[in-house]
Amino acid sequence: MRRVPLWPAWLQQPPKPQPGRLLVVLTGAGISAESGLSTFRDSGGLWEKYSIYEVATPEAWQKNPQLVLDFYNERRAQLAQVQPNAAHTLLKELEDFFTVIILTQNVDDLHERAGSSYILHLHGELTKARSTCDPSLVYEIGYAPIRLGDLCEKGSQLRPHVVWFGEEVPAYPMAESWARQADIFVVIGSSLQVYPAAGLLEEAIRARRRFLIDPRPTLTTGVEVIAAPASEGVRLLRERLLG
Repeated sequence: MRRVPLWPAWLQQPPKPQPGRLLVVLTGAGISAESGLSTFRDSGGLWEKYSIYEVATPEAWQKNPQLVLDFYNERRAQLAQVQPNAAHTLLKELEDFFTVIILTQNVDDLHERAGSSYILHLHGELTKARSTCDPSLVYEIGYAPIRLGDLCEKGSQLRPHVVWFGEEVPAYPMAESWARQADIFVVIGSSLQVYPAAGLLEEAIRARRRFLIDPRPTLTTGVEVIAAPASEGVRLLRERLLG
């Protein structure tokens, strides 16, 4: 288990995009669904199998930490069995033409494995654990389980490095700043129901183009809708952006 910084290193030396070339992308569960990861809200999704209040709140952790650990250990084991899909790799390829900042609601590492350069996780990362007494103590654990009795260097129990319902989203101010700078803003596979992340589309105030990629879009005003699954949608996005 290796201690790692709380925030990605690129934030210390952020990229300097060429004028008009900052492409900011907000991704949600829909982009990872094509890789085989279960979504939360769709029919048959995780919230039909588990109650949010049993596995994804601070109160759940206090009540039954073993159940919470089991839930995230299962998610981590599943993550080890899947691969990035074409949507992930196409976003990486767009770096040949734009500075691409990925703001993701997902806790998986598929953007990292696809090679994207600039990724900010809004809701934490499955492949990391953190201290229950000091949130700045974060450890890389890969796809290994967290067990009761696994302790940080200060002797406190480790927990999943994820943002639970009812907790603050500490990465949001940084994500908001990037959204406000975007020349092009794209939403892929997000229900736009989980706040504050869903509010990032509204923050993209200077973006000359705003896209929503979703096979069943619920928002149609103020955006260019690409009504398609993630992989097909990003391919169509590339065509629209590059002609």
